[in-house]
Amino acid sequence: MTSRVVGISGISVYLPPLRVPLEQWCAWTGNSWSKMEAVVGRSFRVRGPQHNAYTMAATAVLRLIEQYDIDPARVRFLGLGTESSTDNSAGAVIVKGMLDDALRETGRSPLARGCEVPEFKHACLGGVYALKSAVRFLLADGRGSQAIVVASDIAEYARGSTGEPTQGAGAVAMLIEEDPTIAEVRLDLGGSSSDYRGPDFRKPLNRLAGAAPRPNGQVQDLPVFNGKYSTTCYVDATLRSLEDMFDRREIDAAGYWRSLPAVFMHRPYRRMPLSGWAMGYLMALARGSETDRTELAEYCSADGIDVAEVIEELKSRPRVRSLAEEGRLDDEVHPRTARLLKAFRSTEAYRDHVEGKMELGGDLMMQVGNIYTGALFGWLAAGLEEAAAKNVELGGEEVLLVGYGSGDASEAIPLKIRDTWKVGASRIGFDRALANAVDLTREQYEQLHDEGAADGLEYPPREEFRVIRIGDSADEAFTDTGIEYYRYFGEVAGD
Repeated sequence: MTSRVVGISGISVYLPPLRVPLEQWCAWTGNSWSKMEAVVGRSFRVRGPQHNAYTMAATAVLRLIEQYDIDPARVRFLGLGTESSTDNSAGAVIVKGMLDDALRETGRSPLARGCEVPEFKHACLGGVYALKSAVRFLLADGRGSQAIVVASDIAEYARGSTGEPTQGAGAVAMLIEEDPTIAEVRLDLGGSSSDYRGPDFRKPLNRLAGAAPRPNGQVQDLPVFNGKYSTTCYVDATLRSLEDMFDRREIDAAGYWRSLPAVFMHRPYRRMPLSGWAMGYLMALARGSETDRTELAEYCSADGIDVAEVIEELKSRPRVRSLAEEGRLDDEVHPRTARLLKAFRSTEAYRDHVEGKMELGGDLMMQVGNIYTGALFGWLAAGLEEAAAKNVELGGEEVLLVGYGSGDASEAIPLKIRDTWKVGASRIGFDRALANAVDLTREQYEQLHDEGAADGLEYPPREEFRVIRIGDSADEAFTDTGIEYYRYFGEVAGD
């Protein structure tokens, strides 16, 4: 019996046009621009008064349908990954409703009536879980059909907090099908990790109890987070999912690391995936051959660190939640390895096996900001498009996706790049997502952030869905309090 291949055949990206350049933000706030660019990026996008997770998701999916000439009637699975829902009952069906209306208005078929519409929530990992579910659907009862996965989110943090420069908004949609043109998704070769981490990064509903809507009718959903502890959770979770993948495949971890042409990870800001991947390489050396451990010893000796203690740390299974339970949120669970990491960053191996694996799409992503569930797939889209433009030969190669969701869980998923990958990659259109940006003034940004609207901020809708009103009827005959209504706006007149 011939094995069936399922994977990615198309990717599209939508970013709201409102933008905050971080160089300007640093001037407003007195932060160091050189440090901000090195650690975080160059800009982030801000959702407009009429945007939410559903409108951005629908815009990204409609772009996918158009850019890849998809027959909507064949789509029998529409999975939404988000942690920015505005409805605790409906989810992906809202996106389907918007799409069906817009498709009918333009004389096209709607999505299949038999289309499944699940929503996946687990912090920034929701989109990865949606991808895994779509692949499993096509391998099981969805044979012969197509699936679409869309990850859509809004990252907002309090002004003045450490998270403020890592904000963002946007959506990424992917076409999943049998015999894919871009990449085969190899779930059977991946690794998983999950472990509850308490106050890592949360959005408890009771913090919003009694909160008044902003002038645009939307409630602001700022997370509860603990920065240093959250970084510790990210690194530990990604290490554990990578370790699980290596154990399941029984492969040489360090050799695999060196052979990969590219890796794409959850990217809340520039430095975090670099740190996680670098720690992973040190872990691979610790569990590798005598030659690998000799390499690790060289890095240790350069900084006067005992290699045996580092190896013991990297092979340990620390209980990360104890840091929160014992009030040690700023402590390191791998203190010697964290010290080693600082020295490792100056080595040629770091440039080759860490930075070198993350070059594709990295510069483009510095303009995007954090889009939670969409950050990983946005980076994949940027990387594939750049590789195609530069004629990088990836056909037949394996690249790696590493997703992460606070709370705490991680997934490592290998992609086998198809020989036909450039056909699909050439249609991604990342430049379209970055186009038509509107830079906010300080006053506009602060007012939009705090109140949901800004004086004098007018920009025409351009091929996007928007919230046109929020219901407020609450009588015996009809109730729609808080329900959002949507409309698709095509090209700007005169374009």
